[in-house]
Amino acid sequence: MNIGIVGCGLIGNKRADSIASLKGHTLKIVANRSLNEAKTLAEKHGCRYTLDWRDVVTDKEIDIVIVATTNDWLTPVSIEAIRNSKHVIVEKPVARNPSELKKLVDIARTSHVKVKVGFNHRFHPAIQKARELIKEGVIGDLMFVRARYGHGARKGYEKEWRSIPEIAGGGEVLDQGIHIIDLSRVFLGEFNQVLGIVDTMFWDRKPEDNGFMILRTPTGKIAQLSASCTQWKNLFSFEIFGKTGQINIDGLGRSYGIETLTLYKMKPEMGIPDKSVFEFPGGDDSWRLELENLVNSIENGTPLDGDLEDSEKAMEIVYSLYEWSENFIKTGGY
Repeated sequence: MNIGIVGCGLIGNKRADSIASLKGHTLKIVANRSLNEAKTLAEKHGCRYTLDWRDVVTDKEIDIVIVATTNDWLTPVSIEAIRNSKHVIVEKPVARNPSELKKLVDIARTSHVKVKVGFNHRFHPAIQKARELIKEGVIGDLMFVRARYGHGARKGYEKEWRSIPEIAGGGEVLDQGIHIIDLSRVFLGEFNQVLGIVDTMFWDRKPEDNGFMILRTPTGKIAQLSASCTQWKNLFSFEIFGKTGQINIDGLGRSYGIETLTLYKMKPEMGIPDKSVFEFPGGDDSWRLELENLVNSIENGTPLDGDLEDSEKAMEIVYSLYEWSENFIKTGGY
């Protein structure tokens, strides 16, 4: 298939590399507001470049459009790509708010194209291994998950686009937190109760730099989550607790540390559990696997692993948390 990318920043570059690693598919054109970024990416992959994203979504040669823009352009570009009969990968959070997301969902439902949401964490090897172990019943019925995801940002972070509400739509919960919300849904199912606090604790900006939440399913399973851009030392920790064991996932590679899965299996007499460690020191292959998932869905009709419905559910949780937190703080809590 022929692929175009709108947005040539960090994620756009990762997506371009994933195309190069997937045989038989070709990156044909990239678009970006910055000429230098577009030209650099195009020269690296031997494709055309443009300053106008419409050139990508209207190109008759293109089968798939990858939308890797700032949050304010994710929905508009995706909608036009769908209207031009292109399959789409759109980065999380897909939209700035639920009403904007609904516009995209409504249009996608009346189309015949596939829309894959960029929940690439689902395709990390430790997450994939955890899904296999749980499917096999290795740690028994699940009870709760506990996850922390954070980074330390950098000088001037409060002036970047993620700190501007009109562009970002939300803060750290919508940015990184939506990944661990999505993964919690993958393992525990749907949540019907949301509570927690979001706040700006360090950076001089309006969107939250920290979020703390508790999510509960109708059957009483719990997700205890926190997302932070005052973590200072980058951290990814996702722990899954079952009735006969526990799975700890730590790291995502690079500055987050080697991706590792630790399995703790309860003994019949309980006490100290048996321990097995799986390390995944290779590069981040999640981007290629996610693209492969979309291609297989287009060609063979297999399910998308992370679609617009998953995005809607995650967005609903984010904004329920925002509302709960605002009311809690306004009323003094309790």
